[in-house]
Formats: sequence, C-alpha cells, structure tokens
Amino acid sequence: MVREPLTEHELRRGELLGQALREARGERSMVEIAATAGISTETLRKIEKGRIPTPAFFTVAALADAVGLSLDELRRAAATHRQPPDQQRISA
Repeated sequence: MVREPLTEHELRRGELLGQALREARGERSMVEIAATAGISTETLRKIEKGRIPTPAFFTVAALADAVGLSLDELRRAAATHRQPPDQQRISA
C-alpha cells in the first residue's frame, strides 16, 4: 500500500502544530518535555520543526499534557497560528 503524499494544507498544519508546541514549551528544555511525554528528544525536535507533520494521536496527546495544554487548546493554536490561550496576554 502506497501512502498518498501530504497536501500543502497538511504540511502547513504540521508546521503550526510544531510552532504551537514550541511556544507552549517556553523556557523548558526539549529533553524535559520529551521525557515527560515519553518520546525521544529527536522526535520532539522533528515535530517542532514540522518534519513530522502528522504525529500519532497518542504522541500529540502526551505532548499536550507535557506542556500543559488541552487537546482543544493545542488544536486551536495549531489551526490559528496563535499562542496557546494560557500564554496569551490578557488586556484589562
């Protein structure tokens, strides 16, 4: 079975996912987040750089938990290219 090539939209969505995870990770190290999520640092690096644009669901779930985001927050951040809600500035 041959896998269909990813569309530009899917590739861009993977880049946005990676950016959202990087922003949510903040000052924490890749090693810390990868260990917490139970993945290798190299896998986290590839996801953050968009080189793994469609990571497995349980990998995404573990990463969301490791950076303190719900899956909904991560989905919105990846879809809209905004900082995750818990890291946005609140104007009074």
